[in-house]
Amino acid sequence: MDKSEEKKITIAKDGPYIVSGGIPLTVEVIANNKEGYSWDWKKDKTFKTESSYALCRCGHSANKPFCDGTHKSVDFNGRETASKIPYDKQAERLDGPTMILSDQENLCAFARFCDPEGKIWSLIENTDNPKVRELVIREAMHCPSGRLTLHDKETGNEIEDKFSPSIGVVEDPSLGCSGPLWIRGSITIESEDGTHYEKRNRVTLCRCGASNNKPFCNGSHASIKFNDGILE
Repeated sequence: MDKSEEKKITIAKDGPYIVSGGIPLTVEVIANNKEGYSWDWKKDKTFKTESSYALCRCGHSANKPFCDGTHKSVDFNGRETASKIPYDKQAERLDGPTMILSDQENLCAFARFCDPEGKIWSLIENTDNPKVRELVIREAMHCPSGRLTLHDKETGNEIEDKFSPSIGVVEDPSLGCSGPLWIRGSITIESEDGTHYEKRNRVTLCRCGASNNKPFCNGSHASIKFNDGILE
């Protein structure tokens, strides 16, 4: 592989995600704590891939997470409907005593890391408590979709765990379903029309075919009980 090759995901019209640049692909499993809340990410298998490969976007491939061409026979409509307006201009801001929480709700991938101990939207109001502040940071950083982001009020700096470029195939055993593609490390996402979505450290892309905010996940995999069979 040419080390200078850009790490990129190109969205094919009514077809798959074309991944280039030798991006590693792993299974990432949502694990619960003893109270039953989403708490940790557990890495499962690592897929053997070439420098370029195609990932299923319609949800019907018999070789998930990879595309096998089934999108053609099921007449998949992959029309992109997501806005390309930058995150900061779409997100709602919640002002806490030590941090600002930004929230773009239509990016929610329903991973539920924001729920423990009373939900992050209430916890943000008590971030002058060091333990609550630590929990808020944990919950926001575990959000795979980038729906939730944090800024420190004193410094103005973004609080963000930086990822290396990689793709996680999300599995959610607690809900009995499979989740989106977790895109990490500011990978370029190119629309079918050649324009680019905002480059971000973490986003989630729909792979069940049911999102109404394509190419991004909106949690529809949970309502349709999408199951890719990878963990079976």
